[in-house]
Amino acid sequence: MNRDVIIVGFGLAGLCVAEQLQRQNQSVVVISDTSQQSSRVAGGLFNPVILKRFKLAWKADDQLPVALDFYLKLQQKLSQPFLKMIPVLKRFESIQDQHNWNKAIRKPELESFLTPKIQANDNAALNADFGLGRVAQTGTVDTNALLNAYISHLESLDSILRETFDYDKLDIAENDLQYKNVKAKKIIFCEGFGVLKNPFFNWIKIQGNKGEYLIIRSSKLNVTAAVKSSIFIIPLGNDLYKVGATYERDHLTQTPSVKAKNYLIKELNALITWEYDIVDQVAGIRPTVSDRKPVLGQHPQYKNLYCCNGFGSRGVLMGPSMAKVIVDNMLCGHTVPKELDVNRFN
Repeated sequence: MNRDVIIVGFGLAGLCVAEQLQRQNQSVVVISDTSQQSSRVAGGLFNPVILKRFKLAWKADDQLPVALDFYLKLQQKLSQPFLKMIPVLKRFESIQDQHNWNKAIRKPELESFLTPKIQANDNAALNADFGLGRVAQTGTVDTNALLNAYISHLESLDSILRETFDYDKLDIAENDLQYKNVKAKKIIFCEGFGVLKNPFFNWIKIQGNKGEYLIIRSSKLNVTAAVKSSIFIIPLGNDLYKVGATYERDHLTQTPSVKAKNYLIKELNALITWEYDIVDQVAGIRPTVSDRKPVLGQHPQYKNLYCCNGFGSRGVLMGPSMAKVIVDNMLCGHTVPKELDVNRFN
């Protein structure tokens, strides 16, 4: 099997890189097992504003149009809807919270996202006595459905191998490389938290951050926007909602915990008034970086090895833009910005 690029790992980073490469007429093969689940269990919400501090997320105004164009074209390509534009409603907990919102709407970088008028709560299912603030240009991507559909696309091209990557089987030459029966020009590792086991890139300072969600069912909740309090409620349709998430830097397993479940139930009970049933609990480990920037670039010694990692909890928003940066670097030699370059850790 001959391919231009081998992609190791298939979460949002691997998918975005695969699609950006194919848009440049590059042939790919993806090698992935199911060891990393953070992209599949993610909330899938994209929101350019950090509501805890009322500030714009890093380069979110640049990343948002790229992401929307990317997912809209993917919907057409795969003939399946994944993208849903829904507002985010910030629940105010006090008069001071309202004052902070009124200050934030005057920031030039936020004026296109934050709606000035405070919205009265008209949903009896929500505890929101101080009202709600509406965030525009937000929505969700059904990451699990997207990943499954893209796997079917790769299968139609005979371009996916479902196996654990064996680093000892990678033979690196100056102008090409060989992995088992696959010959390629380049390889890129998109392994998320799993990169810590990668002997070529295990010096990257990736930190695990465990996130857990509850899936609940409530026929009377009737929430059509994503509601943000201490936690998010994200509507999934058919009376199902995703509730989360937690942030845990210890006990980094992908097994759901009682501690997280109890925390989410406590916060949810303070936010809504209607009864609900817990349908499921899911967990994954986000790959995060201390400076909160992604990690992209070329290996310092092996020039046909690359990595794309460190999206944290904002992979849906930043993934398409970051994939374009690394693909332009791989194919055209465009420089990766220093703040993103993998070699800032070397």
